[in-house]
Amino acid sequence: MRILYGVQATGNGHITRARVMLPALKAQGFEVDFLFSGRSLDAYFDMDIFGHYQTRKGFTFAGSHCSINWLKTIQQAEILNFYHDVQSLALTKYDLVITDFEPVSAWAAKIKKIPSVGLAHQYALAFGLPGLKFTPGIGHILRTFAPAKYPIGVHWDHFGQTIIPPLIHLNHETPTREDDVILVYLPFEAEKGLFQWLGQVPNQRFVVYSKSIVTEQISPNIVVKPLSRETFPVDFADCQGVISNTGFGLCSEAMVLGKKILTFPIKGQIEQRSNAEVLKQLNRAMVIDDYDVNILQQWLKQPSVPKAQLPDVATEVAKWLAKGELDQRKNLVDSLWEQTKDIQLSR
Repeated sequence: MRILYGVQATGNGHITRARVMLPALKAQGFEVDFLFSGRSLDAYFDMDIFGHYQTRKGFTFAGSHCSINWLKTIQQAEILNFYHDVQSLALTKYDLVITDFEPVSAWAAKIKKIPSVGLAHQYALAFGLPGLKFTPGIGHILRTFAPAKYPIGVHWDHFGQTIIPPLIHLNHETPTREDDVILVYLPFEAEKGLFQWLGQVPNQRFVVYSKSIVTEQISPNIVVKPLSRETFPVDFADCQGVISNTGFGLCSEAMVLGKKILTFPIKGQIEQRSNAEVLKQLNRAMVIDDYDVNILQQWLKQPSVPKAQLPDVATEVAKWLAKGELDQRKNLVDSLWEQTKDIQLSR
Protein backbone atom coordinates (compact mmCIF):
# COMPACT_ATOMS: atom_id res chain seq x y z
CA MET A 1 0.00 0.00 0.00
CA ARG A 2 1.25 3.46 -0.88
CA ILE A 3 0.48 6.50 1.30
CA LEU A 4 0.72 10.23 0.68
CA TYR A 5 1.37 11.85 4.05
CA GLY A 6 0.51 15.57 4.17
CA VAL A 7 2.03 17.66 6.95
CA GLN A 8 1.11 21.18 8.04
CA ALA A 9 4.56 22.71 8.48
CA THR A 10 3.72 26.02 10.16
CA GLY A 11 4.54 24.40 13.49
CA ASN A 12 7.36 21.98 14.22
CA GLY A 13 5.01 19.72 16.20
CA HIS A 14 3.38 18.44 13.01
CA ILE A 15 6.76 17.59 11.48
CA THR A 16 7.86 15.91 14.70
CA ARG A 17 4.76 13.71 14.59
CA ALA A 18 5.60 12.70 11.02
CA ARG A 19 9.15 11.78 12.10
CA VAL A 20 7.68 9.43 14.69
CA MET A 21 5.12 7.90 12.32
CA LEU A 22 7.46 7.27 9.36
CA PRO A 23 9.48 4.31 10.76
CA ALA A 24 6.32 2.76 12.20
CA LEU A 25 4.63 2.91 8.80
CA LYS A 26 7.68 1.48 7.04
CA ALA A 27 7.80 -1.38 9.55
CA GLN A 28 4.28 -2.35 8.41
CA GLY A 29 5.38 -2.42 4.78
CA PHE A 30 3.88 0.90 3.65
CA GLU A 31 5.50 3.03 0.97
CA VAL A 32 5.24 6.65 2.12
CA ASP A 33 5.67 9.93 0.25
CA PHE A 34 5.43 13.29 1.99
CA LEU A 35 3.92 16.65 1.15
CA PHE A 36 4.59 19.69 3.36
CA SER A 37 2.92 23.08 3.23
CA GLY A 38 2.68 26.26 5.26
CA ARG A 39 6.24 27.61 5.29
CA SER A 40 8.72 29.04 2.81
CA LEU A 41 11.15 26.68 1.10
CA ASP A 42 14.19 28.11 2.90
CA ALA A 43 12.58 27.42 6.29
CA TYR A 44 12.77 23.61 6.00
CA PHE A 45 15.78 21.99 7.68
CA ASP A 46 16.97 18.53 8.74
CA MET A 47 14.49 16.86 6.38
CA ASP A 48 16.60 14.01 4.96
CA ILE A 49 14.46 11.38 6.67
CA PHE A 50 11.53 12.30 4.40
CA GLY A 51 13.35 11.60 1.14
CA HIS A 52 12.16 13.42 -2.00
CA TYR A 53 9.24 15.23 -0.41
CA GLN A 54 6.91 17.70 -2.12
CA THR A 55 6.04 21.20 -0.93
CA ARG A 56 3.09 23.49 -1.55
CA LYS A 57 2.22 26.95 -0.27
CA GLY A 58 -0.99 25.80 1.38
CA PHE A 59 -2.37 28.04 4.12
CA THR A 60 -0.60 29.48 7.11
CA PHE A 61 -1.50 31.78 9.98
CA ALA A 62 -0.41 35.42 10.13
CA GLY A 63 0.76 36.63 13.50
CA SER A 64 1.01 39.98 15.22
CA HIS A 65 2.55 40.47 18.67
CA CYS A 66 2.37 36.77 19.49
CA SER A 67 -1.29 36.58 18.47
CA ILE A 68 -3.05 35.19 15.41
CA ASN A 69 -4.18 38.02 13.14
CA TRP A 70 -7.27 36.46 11.55
CA LEU A 71 -7.90 39.35 9.13
CA LYS A 72 -4.34 39.16 7.80
CA THR A 73 -4.58 35.38 7.63
CA ILE A 74 -7.64 35.64 5.37
CA GLN A 75 -6.11 38.43 3.29
CA GLN A 76 -2.92 36.53 2.54
CA ALA A 77 -4.72 33.28 1.65
CA GLU A 78 -4.21 32.77 -2.09
CA ILE A 79 -7.40 30.87 -2.82
CA LEU A 80 -6.82 30.47 -6.57
CA ASN A 81 -3.30 29.17 -6.01
CA PHE A 82 -4.62 26.77 -3.36
CA TYR A 83 -7.34 25.53 -5.73
CA HIS A 84 -4.72 24.92 -8.42
CA ASP A 85 -2.52 22.99 -5.97
CA VAL A 86 -5.44 20.79 -4.94
CA GLN A 87 -6.58 20.07 -8.48
CA SER A 88 -3.06 19.38 -9.79
CA LEU A 89 -2.00 17.07 -6.96
CA ALA A 90 -1.78 13.60 -8.52
CA LEU A 91 -3.19 10.89 -6.27
CA THR A 92 -3.73 8.01 -8.69
CA LYS A 93 -0.79 6.01 -7.34
CA TYR A 94 -1.90 6.33 -3.70
CA ASP A 95 -4.21 4.04 -1.77
CA LEU A 96 -4.53 6.34 1.23
CA VAL A 97 -3.86 9.92 2.28
CA ILE A 98 -2.83 10.76 5.85
CA THR A 99 -3.16 14.42 6.70
CA ASP A 100 -1.63 16.03 9.77
CA PHE A 101 -3.86 19.08 9.37
CA GLU A 102 -2.39 19.69 5.90
CA PRO A 103 -5.07 21.24 3.67
CA VAL A 104 -3.81 20.56 0.11
CA SER A 105 -3.58 16.78 0.50
CA ALA A 106 -6.78 16.70 2.57
CA TRP A 107 -8.89 18.56 0.03
CA ALA A 108 -7.36 16.67 -2.91
CA ALA A 109 -8.29 13.38 -1.24
CA LYS A 110 -11.82 14.61 -0.56
CA ILE A 111 -12.40 15.85 -4.12
CA LYS A 112 -10.75 12.84 -5.79
CA LYS A 113 -12.42 10.36 -3.41
CA ILE A 114 -9.25 8.82 -1.99
CA PRO A 115 -9.65 7.47 1.59
CA SER A 116 -8.10 9.91 4.07
CA VAL A 117 -7.13 9.65 7.72
CA GLY A 118 -6.69 12.85 9.73
CA LEU A 119 -4.06 12.49 12.45
CA ALA A 120 -3.45 15.71 14.38
CA HIS A 121 -4.02 17.58 17.62
CA GLN A 122 -6.38 19.95 15.81
CA TYR A 123 -8.87 17.17 15.06
CA ALA A 124 -9.26 16.72 18.83
CA LEU A 125 -10.07 20.41 19.21
CA ALA A 126 -12.83 20.04 16.62
CA PHE A 127 -14.78 18.00 19.19
CA GLY A 128 -15.33 21.10 21.35
CA LEU A 129 -12.91 20.52 24.23
CA PRO A 130 -12.33 22.53 27.44
CA GLY A 131 -11.39 26.15 26.82
CA LEU A 132 -13.31 26.39 23.55
CA LYS A 133 -16.87 27.07 24.74
CA PHE A 134 -16.53 30.78 23.96
CA THR A 135 -15.31 30.11 20.41
CA PRO A 136 -18.46 29.28 18.46
CA GLY A 137 -17.95 27.56 15.13
CA ILE A 138 -14.36 26.54 15.81
CA GLY A 139 -15.17 22.86 15.25
CA HIS A 140 -16.55 23.58 11.80
CA ILE A 141 -13.53 25.75 10.93
CA LEU A 142 -11.05 23.07 11.96
CA ARG A 143 -12.89 20.30 10.11
CA THR A 144 -13.12 22.45 6.99
CA PHE A 145 -9.47 23.56 6.99
CA ALA A 146 -8.15 20.04 6.37
CA PRO A 147 -11.10 17.64 6.02
CA ALA A 148 -10.51 13.94 6.54
CA LYS A 149 -12.96 11.07 6.10
CA TYR A 150 -11.56 9.36 9.21
CA PRO A 151 -10.37 12.08 11.64
CA ILE A 152 -8.40 11.03 14.72
CA GLY A 153 -7.52 13.63 17.32
CA VAL A 154 -4.40 13.55 19.48
CA HIS A 155 -4.58 14.82 23.07
CA TRP A 156 -3.94 14.12 26.77
CA ASP A 157 -7.38 12.57 27.28
CA HIS A 158 -9.93 10.97 24.99
CA PHE A 159 -12.88 13.06 26.30
CA GLY A 160 -15.17 10.27 25.10
CA GLN A 161 -14.23 11.03 21.49
CA THR A 162 -12.06 9.58 18.72
CA ILE A 163 -8.84 10.84 20.31
CA ILE A 164 -5.57 8.97 20.92
CA PRO A 165 -2.62 9.73 23.25
CA PRO A 166 0.31 11.94 22.12
CA LEU A 167 2.56 10.83 19.26
CA ILE A 168 6.05 11.74 20.48
CA HIS A 169 9.51 10.17 20.31
CA LEU A 170 10.16 10.34 24.08
CA ASN A 171 8.67 8.03 26.69
CA HIS A 172 8.78 7.41 30.43
CA GLU A 173 11.84 5.18 30.03
CA THR A 174 13.94 8.05 28.64
CA PRO A 175 16.80 8.63 31.15
CA THR A 176 16.36 11.83 33.18
CA ARG A 177 17.89 13.66 36.10
CA GLU A 178 16.57 16.53 38.19
CA ASP A 179 19.20 19.24 38.47
CA ASP A 180 18.35 22.49 40.23
CA VAL A 181 17.81 24.21 36.87
CA ILE A 182 14.67 25.47 35.16
CA LEU A 183 14.55 25.30 31.36
CA VAL A 184 12.89 28.29 29.70
CA TYR A 185 11.69 28.29 26.08
CA LEU A 186 9.54 31.31 25.22
CA PRO A 187 10.65 32.22 21.69
CA PHE A 188 7.93 34.85 21.16
CA GLU A 189 8.60 36.83 24.34
CA ALA A 190 10.77 39.98 24.50
CA GLU A 191 13.97 38.91 26.23
CA LYS A 192 14.44 42.09 28.26
CA GLY A 193 11.20 41.68 30.18
CA LEU A 194 11.76 37.94 30.51
CA PHE A 195 15.23 38.37 32.00
CA GLN A 196 14.00 41.03 34.44
CA TRP A 197 11.30 38.65 35.63
CA LEU A 198 13.63 35.68 36.11
CA GLY A 199 16.19 37.93 37.77
CA GLN A 200 13.79 38.54 40.65
CA VAL A 201 14.47 34.98 41.84
CA PRO A 202 18.29 35.16 42.16
CA ASN A 203 18.62 31.87 44.03
CA GLN A 204 17.15 29.86 41.11
CA ARG A 205 19.19 28.95 38.04
CA PHE A 206 17.56 29.30 34.62
CA VAL A 207 18.69 28.09 31.20
CA VAL A 208 16.94 30.14 28.52
CA TYR A 209 16.85 28.92 24.93
CA SER A 210 16.52 31.81 22.50
CA LYS A 211 17.50 33.18 19.11
CA SER A 212 20.98 33.93 20.47
CA ILE A 213 23.82 32.53 18.37
CA VAL A 214 26.18 31.94 21.31
CA THR A 215 25.92 30.67 24.87
CA GLU A 216 26.11 33.59 27.28
CA GLN A 217 25.92 34.06 31.07
CA ILE A 218 23.88 37.24 31.23
CA SER A 219 23.45 37.30 35.02
CA PRO A 220 24.52 35.11 37.96
CA ASN A 221 21.39 32.96 37.66
CA ILE A 222 20.57 33.12 33.92
CA VAL A 223 22.35 31.39 31.04
CA VAL A 224 21.18 31.95 27.48
CA LYS A 225 21.77 29.27 24.85
CA PRO A 226 21.04 29.06 21.11
CA LEU A 227 18.45 26.48 20.14
CA SER A 228 20.26 23.24 19.38
CA ARG A 229 19.18 19.66 18.67
CA GLU A 230 22.22 18.52 20.68
CA THR A 231 22.00 20.57 23.89
CA PHE A 232 18.26 21.19 24.23
CA PRO A 233 17.27 17.52 24.76
CA VAL A 234 20.00 17.13 27.38
CA ASP A 235 18.94 20.20 29.36
CA PHE A 236 15.30 19.19 28.94
CA ALA A 237 15.91 15.72 30.39
CA ASP A 238 17.98 17.06 33.31
CA CYS A 239 15.99 20.13 34.36
CA GLN A 240 13.67 20.44 37.34
CA GLY A 241 10.85 22.04 35.39
CA VAL A 242 9.93 23.85 32.18
CA ILE A 243 8.63 27.36 31.49
CA SER A 244 7.18 27.47 27.99
CA ASN A 245 4.28 28.42 25.79
CA THR A 246 1.43 25.90 25.63
CA GLY A 247 2.27 24.03 22.45
CA PHE A 248 1.03 20.46 22.49
CA GLY A 249 4.29 18.71 21.59
CA LEU A 250 6.62 20.30 24.14
CA CYS A 251 4.09 19.97 26.97
CA SER A 252 3.56 16.30 26.06
CA GLU A 253 7.30 15.66 26.23
CA ALA A 254 7.51 17.42 29.60
CA MET A 255 4.81 15.09 30.92
CA VAL A 256 6.56 11.88 29.91
CA LEU A 257 9.82 13.18 31.37
CA GLY A 258 8.11 14.06 34.66
CA LYS A 259 8.81 17.79 34.45
CA LYS A 260 6.50 20.31 36.09
CA ILE A 261 5.25 23.02 33.73
CA LEU A 262 4.66 26.76 34.02
CA THR A 263 3.03 27.85 30.80
CA PHE A 264 2.18 31.05 28.91
CA PRO A 265 -0.56 30.43 26.32
CA ILE A 266 0.15 32.60 23.28
CA LYS A 267 -2.47 35.32 23.14
CA GLY A 268 -5.02 34.84 20.39
CA GLN A 269 -4.21 31.15 19.87
CA ILE A 270 -7.32 29.21 20.77
CA GLU A 271 -5.40 25.94 20.57
CA GLN A 272 -2.98 27.03 23.29
CA ARG A 273 -5.76 28.43 25.45
CA SER A 274 -7.57 25.10 25.27
CA ASN A 275 -4.34 23.21 25.99
CA ALA A 276 -3.82 25.37 29.07
CA GLU A 277 -7.31 24.63 30.37
CA VAL A 278 -6.80 20.88 29.95
CA LEU A 279 -3.39 21.04 31.66
CA LYS A 280 -5.02 22.75 34.65
CA GLN A 281 -7.71 20.07 34.82
CA LEU A 282 -5.01 17.41 34.73
CA ASN A 283 -3.06 19.21 37.49
CA ARG A 284 -0.09 19.11 35.15
CA ALA A 285 0.72 22.81 34.90
CA MET A 286 0.29 26.28 36.32
CA VAL A 287 -0.93 28.79 33.74
CA ILE A 288 0.35 32.37 33.71
CA ASP A 289 -0.47 35.34 31.50
CA ASP A 290 2.12 37.90 32.60
CA TYR A 291 5.38 38.21 34.50
CA ASP A 292 4.02 37.65 37.99
CA VAL A 293 6.93 36.86 40.30
CA ASN A 294 4.62 35.56 43.03
CA ILE A 295 3.23 32.88 40.71
CA LEU A 296 6.76 32.01 39.60
CA GLN A 297 7.91 31.55 43.20
CA GLN A 298 4.81 29.53 44.05
CA TRP A 299 5.42 27.23 41.08
CA LEU A 300 9.10 26.78 41.93
CA LYS A 301 8.09 25.40 45.33
CA GLN A 302 5.86 22.75 43.79
CA PRO A 303 7.08 19.13 43.95
CA SER A 304 8.01 17.02 40.96
CA VAL A 305 5.29 15.23 39.01
CA PRO A 306 5.10 11.55 37.98
CA LYS A 307 6.12 10.56 34.49
CA ALA A 308 3.18 9.97 32.20
CA GLN A 309 3.36 6.50 30.67
CA LEU A 310 2.35 6.24 27.02
CA PRO A 311 2.16 3.17 24.78
CA ASP A 312 3.94 2.99 21.43
CA VAL A 313 1.19 5.00 19.75
CA ALA A 314 2.86 5.21 16.33
CA THR A 315 3.26 1.44 16.05
CA GLU A 316 -0.33 0.80 17.11
CA VAL A 317 -1.65 3.34 14.60
CA ALA A 318 0.45 1.80 11.81
CA LYS A 319 -0.83 -1.70 12.67
CA TRP A 320 -4.40 -0.41 12.64
CA LEU A 321 -3.85 1.17 9.21
CA ALA A 322 -2.37 -2.11 7.93
CA LYS A 323 -5.58 -3.94 8.86
CA GLY A 324 -7.49 -1.57 6.56
CA GLU A 325 -10.42 -1.30 8.97
CA LEU A 326 -10.55 2.48 8.90
CA ASP A 327 -14.12 2.66 10.17
CA GLN A 328 -13.11 0.74 13.32
CA ARG A 329 -11.38 3.61 15.11
CA LYS A 330 -12.95 2.94 18.51
CA ASN A 331 -10.96 -0.27 18.99
CA LEU A 332 -7.72 1.63 18.39
CA VAL A 333 -8.72 4.41 20.77
CA ASP A 334 -9.80 2.09 23.58
CA SER A 335 -6.69 -0.06 23.31
CA LEU A 336 -4.30 2.88 23.48
CA TRP A 337 -5.93 4.53 26.49
CA GLU A 338 -5.99 1.24 28.38
CA GLN A 339 -2.18 1.28 28.14
CA THR A 340 -1.81 4.94 29.21
CA LYS A 341 -1.06 5.90 32.83
CA ASP A 342 -0.74 9.12 34.87
CA ILE A 343 -2.08 11.48 32.25
CA GLN A 344 -5.87 11.15 31.79
CA LEU A 345 -8.54 13.00 33.71
CA SER A 346 -10.16 11.10 36.58
CA ARG A 347 -13.57 9.75 35.58
